[in-house]
Amino acid sequence: MKSCAKLLLAATAVSFATICESKPAFKPQSSLALIHKNDNKNAILQTFTSPHKTTLQSIQQIQRGGADSGKSSLSTAMFNLVKGIVGVGVLSLPAGVSAFGDAQSAALPAIALISIMGSFSGYSFSLIGRICAYTGASSYSDAWEKSVGEESAWIPALVCSSMTFSAVLAYSMVLAETFQGIANSMGINTTRSQTLTALTAVVLYPLCSMKNLASLAPFSILGIIGMALTVVVMAIRFFDGSYALPAGKFLESVGHLPEFGSKGASAALSPNAIILVCMLSTAFMAHFNAPKFFNELENNTIARFNTLVGVSFGTAIAFFAAAASLGFATFGKASQGFILSNYSSKDGLIGISRIAVAFSLIFTYPLVFVGCRDGFLSLLKVPKEKQTDSYLNKLTIGLLTIVTLAAFNLKDLSFLMAFGGATLGNGLIYVFPALMFNSVVKNMGDSAPAGLKNETYFATFTMVLGLTVGVIGATMALKS
Repeated sequence: MKSCAKLLLAATAVSFATICESKPAFKPQSSLALIHKNDNKNAILQTFTSPHKTTLQSIQQIQRGGADSGKSSLSTAMFNLVKGIVGVGVLSLPAGVSAFGDAQSAALPAIALISIMGSFSGYSFSLIGRICAYTGASSYSDAWEKSVGEESAWIPALVCSSMTFSAVLAYSMVLAETFQGIANSMGINTTRSQTLTALTAVVLYPLCSMKNLASLAPFSILGIIGMALTVVVMAIRFFDGSYALPAGKFLESVGHLPEFGSKGASAALSPNAIILVCMLSTAFMAHFNAPKFFNELENNTIARFNTLVGVSFGTAIAFFAAAASLGFATFGKASQGFILSNYSSKDGLIGISRIAVAFSLIFTYPLVFVGCRDGFLSLLKVPKEKQTDSYLNKLTIGLLTIVTLAAFNLKDLSFLMAFGGATLGNGLIYVFPALMFNSVVKNMGDSAPAGLKNETYFATFTMVLGLTVGVIGATMALKS
């Protein structure tokens, strides 16, 4: 088990060393308002706006890319895509493993599931980029309109907006847990609700009310730094035995003692393993930004885009596998929905991790929240002239109130990840891309290459897989 964890950490380190490059970073819009926004198409893609005009010759031209089709270097785009994938969801994955196993060997099939679902997620991310290449679409909603049709474009728009609402809710839940832990470590006795209320009123509302969030964008890099630091600290605590039974030095001050049993690798065959699969649908979610990554990539050939996707999702897989296996191997069945809640408030290294995670979340929270707010403005079709400062402030207060009240009552981050992944995540990752791709190929008619026609069968398979896993996962999440 320890050698496996060492291998995963080494892979993560090598991947980050490969993709980091000091160039101006492309910042994909965290705002889901981009699904309603149409950018100007470059000259090459305009040729293929109508699916009926797509021929074998035009597909070959698309695969060659455009001379001035993007602004982001490949290495910079890789870093930003990893940053977009790796978020707070990684800290709930150990609980996903504990949903089906309680022996350390259960981490092995969990790593396999993370690798498989990460690969499927990467494929669908690539599929969305190719759909944009074939249709000239600039956003997720635009891709749906140009492939499936305008009449039903509200469906992916609603799902994307709901997904950002879930993300904001997850942020609030994590902030409540994190700041309560920080306060307790400082000797301040406060409840979770009191912590979140004060934090929302004093910090989050002023930040979310800012008219220009551009100054906060550089802080988003702190998110991946905080998560990387947390995984390193989790590794240190696993290998030094600080929480190992029966005499770990921090065991006396933890709320949930590590718990291990006999359900090992074979337990992955139980239906409860679907809970982890659905959590991974949320954890790997970055697909609404796929059109932006494709259109902003320098020399955006399909081959270069696939390289971007392969390296980025591969790095995220290694990151998720390390966090899930280390957290579960330390606490087993007792792994909480937010794994940092398992660690002692007297643990100085974990205290540093909590501060790093909290600091990064505070400054990225407004970026995610504005995406949620803009998504609902678009869904409600509020005219631009009515979006005054007073109106936006009232909407901000209303949404923050709903999110905060929901976070009061919903304390299990793993449930939110599992249920959200089973419903919204599977739709965005597996169902919608397959429907769009199949429509694009159908609209090509006889000019569609045989390879694309054959690929529709695999795309349909991923759609059926997503629907099946979604139904089972939602049921299991509710039962758990």
